[in-house]
Amino acid sequence: MNAERSQLYYSCVFLHVSFQAIQHKVAMSRTRDDTPCWLDAQMLRMLLSELKRCRWEASPYKEASRALDTAVYHCGLLMAQCPAGLNRQLCQHHLDAIMTPLKEASAQLSGKAARTLAGKGPAPAQRLRSWLGW
Repeated sequence: MNAERSQLYYSCVFLHVSFQAIQHKVAMSRTRDDTPCWLDAQMLRMLLSELKRCRWEASPYKEASRALDTAVYHCGLLMAQCPAGLNRQLCQHHLDAIMTPLKEASAQLSGKAARTLAGKGPAPAQRLRSWLGW
């Protein structure tokens, strides 16, 4: 993996972990599910800016770029309603919709997705253990 691709990979991992931390904070909130969600809009703006930068840098990597497009779109939707424009459950949905393509982009950039598609993925027993969380 070249240095540029490696840096982009780690940026995607950073973004995924950051959104995951936000999601955990929302999930651990003691408010009811129908209570408006109060996320830090300034932090979300910073993460969206970083997400857009990653998307721009990923343009040579078609599959990762597509995944990042999806993450940027969903982050924009979340930003349009923050803070307090949506309930906790819908906020969780948007965060999932951001993290899933970020995870996909990270896999594409690491080369794991290509190896799996080429039939060089993990053995069936390993996939089952991974799926079961063992």
